Amino acid sequence: MTPTADIGLIGLAVMGQNLVLNMNDHGYTVAVYNRTTSKVDAFLANEAQGTQVIGTHSIEELIASLKRPRQVMMMVKAGAPVDALIEQLIPHLEPGDIIIDGGNSNYVDSTRRTQYLEEKGLLFIGTGISGGEEGARHGPSIMPGGSPAAWPHVKAILQDVAAKVADGTPCCDWVGENGAGHFVKMVHNGIEYGDMQLITEAYQLMKDGLGMSNDEMSAVFGEWNEGHLDSYLIEITRDILAYRDENGEAVVDLILDSAGQKGTGKWTAVNSLELGIPLTLIGEAVFARFLSALKEERVAAAQVLPGPAAQFTGDRAALLRGLQDALYAAKIMSYTQGYMLFRAAAAEYGWNLNYGGIALMWREGCIIRSAFLGKIKEAYEAEPGLTNLLLAPYFTQAVAQAQAGWRRVVETAVSLGIPVPAMSSALAFFDGYRHGRLPANLLQAQRDYFGAHTYERIDQPRGQFFHTNWTGTGGRVTSSTYQA
Repeated sequence: MTPTADIGLIGLAVMGQNLVLNMNDHGYTVAVYNRTTSKVDAFLANEAQGTQVIGTHSIEELIASLKRPRQVMMMVKAGAPVDALIEQLIPHLEPGDIIIDGGNSNYVDSTRRTQYLEEKGLLFIGTGISGGEEGARHGPSIMPGGSPAAWPHVKAILQDVAAKVADGTPCCDWVGENGAGHFVKMVHNGIEYGDMQLITEAYQLMKDGLGMSNDEMSAVFGEWNEGHLDSYLIEITRDILAYRDENGEAVVDLILDSAGQKGTGKWTAVNSLELGIPLTLIGEAVFARFLSALKEERVAAAQVLPGPAAQFTGDRAALLRGLQDALYAAKIMSYTQGYMLFRAAAAEYGWNLNYGGIALMWREGCIIRSAFLGKIKEAYEAEPGLTNLLLAPYFTQAVAQAQAGWRRVVETAVSLGIPVPAMSSALAFFDGYRHGRLPANLLQAQRDYFGAHTYERIDQPRGQFFHTNWTGTGGRVTSSTYQA
């Protein structure tokens, strides 16, 4: 077989098929393979009919169809299936060939796979892809990392099929070494969890607190989508609330209130604990999904656990304005925390992350795409060494303007007994971050009292540790000082 294909793709589920068609639209010849080979034939006979797509029925045939250096993209389930497929590919590849994992893999696995394949003379790219079925077909956000030597070979095709911002810049650029691409995708998904939770909290406050109908709420989200909350998630929330089935019923009201998840939000929260970064909002968003899954327990608890009646009697229009402010301010906290995690990860793993570039990659194509991301890019362009988004002038001013409404909404929700874990945890984070002195001095005194863990003093240089014999019987022995 004469090699004619620019890239091979394995895995013809929804994302795989649509990426193939996207690549074909941009002039690339794609060879495809699927473990269930009948899917290859069905794809060629239907969705890919009339295209330049090449169908193959074995890995050997797929590899033989590829130009050198060979590029093979895997769109399969994360975890063990990726490792198993890599082992199947290795015997058929040569030094310099490239394996691309476009699935939702854990960044730790991508780091391991990069090293493993480079030791065999092969190159690896672990790339996050966001945008769902529509994005894959017409332009997703693509976040590649892995072997730097692979990037020049795959850059053109990945940037061609990616979404574009208004000036034509692709929402795809090199993120960094080994697992950096999948790490950025992981944080993207964590922020997505936070955005979705914030929106659902606004929805419940409007529905249960203000007694608003679905149509009224849809109109509010539509108005918000015309302003600084303009985003894909706000847009689809507007549409979901307005949607009716063939019987005229609101479908959203028929859906069981038990949320699922695939794990990326949890990975983000776990990593924040490992790196010591207070990702409070994303953590609460993950916990809220866990709580929602306790459906039967909640139904039983609702019969016996008292709470205030959810009835609001104040100025509804004023509260809605405050809710818009609360949603925006909390969203700023979520991205602030996500970017704090990026900085910690870059230091821990030796990555040189382009923070403004990441915002640009998310500007179009992905689930969290929004006008808001342009402000993040501008902030890092103005100050590349920015330590925290809240310290950028735009965000400092935006939070100041939204703060009164944000506090009023959280206060109202608490008084009505309506849970707003993400909005309230975001406010607590903000209040903690803006305090020059927190009560951790008492906490350290407690640790020293019961465990001789020592403490630093405000009247002495940092790095010097002291111990008090609080009871007079503790002696001079102290515990070693460390950060777990």
